[in-house]
Amino acid sequence: QEEKIFAGKVLRLHVCTMEGAEWLEEVAEDTTVEKLKERCLKHCLPGSLEDPKTVTHHKLIHATSEKVLTDTKTVLEENIQDRDVLLLVKKRAPTLLPKMSDVVAEEKRKQEQKAPDKDAILKATANLPARSVDRSVTHHNMRDFQTELRKILVSLIEVAQKLLALNPDAVELFKKANAMLDEDEEDRVDEIALRQLTEMGFPESRAVKALRLNHMSVTQAMEWLIEHADDPSVDAPLPGSAPAEAPAEGAASSAEAAAGASSEEGGEEAKDELTEIFKKIRRKREFRPDPRAVIALMEMGFDEKEVVDALRVNNNQQNAACEWLLGDRKPSPEDLDKGIDTNSPLFQAILENPVVQLGLTNPKTLLAFEDMLENPLNSTQWMNDPETGPVMLQISRIFQTLNRT
Repeated sequence: QEEKIFAGKVLRLHVCTMEGAEWLEEVAEDTTVEKLKERCLKHCLPGSLEDPKTVTHHKLIHATSEKVLTDTKTVLEENIQDRDVLLLVKKRAPTLLPKMSDVVAEEKRKQEQKAPDKDAILKATANLPARSVDRSVTHHNMRDFQTELRKILVSLIEVAQKLLALNPDAVELFKKANAMLDEDEEDRVDEIALRQLTEMGFPESRAVKALRLNHMSVTQAMEWLIEHADDPSVDAPLPGSAPAEAPAEGAASSAEAAAGASSEEGGEEAKDELTEIFKKIRRKREFRPDPRAVIALMEMGFDEKEVVDALRVNNNQQNAACEWLLGDRKPSPEDLDKGIDTNSPLFQAILENPVVQLGLTNPKTLLAFEDMLENPLNSTQWMNDPETGPVMLQISRIFQTLNRT
């Protein structure tokens, strides 16, 4: 009777298992969680308590708070209330420690796959003959090759101009070539991309500049415009860029001059007019520095003219241009306009080649030479051209043959 009088409050608890079994357990408040767990295991797993580890391999979880109940505490201490829901869950098996033999085997495998260190490389290559390659000499030779090729092109342009001046239809041919250059103007802006940016509210002049700087990419141009919105130099023209009207005026004047020469005058006057057309074509094909490279190098503190000269000497390659600016600056921009010695065996061999001779009478070959002279990166398209490709191939073969002897 005393036990009944002083006994704790009896709680009715709803117990569930992961397998879906459900039942009610009536326990006093002073019952430990471990005792409650034993009663639950007796109910759902008869005979399981014969193994003493069964109790420790299970746990009770309070469903509402998701708290794992401590075995040594009582129901009251765990703040369990009447009609609460408990979950009986089997604990995960602890991760077994790897065997020592497995650890040793894994370490051995890693060592076998490890790259050799410097000492191992020197030991393995000790009996090989020593070879030293001077990278600076290799780079210098490559630069000499580019300089020599430019000299060849300068001299071949002079020869091609003289040959084409003898053609009675030369003025008409170059008038058409001049028009072809106008149609293939590199500064043309993608109208659709420009319209998308202007519809967003950006000024047209800024949108044009952003598109040229970002290779006509609308997304990158928009990011550039937002980033440089407060930049005081945002409306400044791109370094090295010419006004858009200049080529059009040059084209018109050259076309009118060519038409006048072909219709009204002949002889020496026609040749003079042809020379003027050559000059106008060269101005159209003049070197155009990469705007991004110009800006990047100018931010390092170099003058704009120096940067443009460096990019022209190094074929618009920013890293090479930076090395040129920091080095001896050879070759100089003036060296690029010098031709090859016309009495040299190399130039004579080029002129004696039948393919080259025939190609020099084609106006397209002269245009290719002019373009490659100021924009060496365009050499690939002329090498793949069915008219100019064979000429360039012969020049390259002759140069390589005589350079090896």
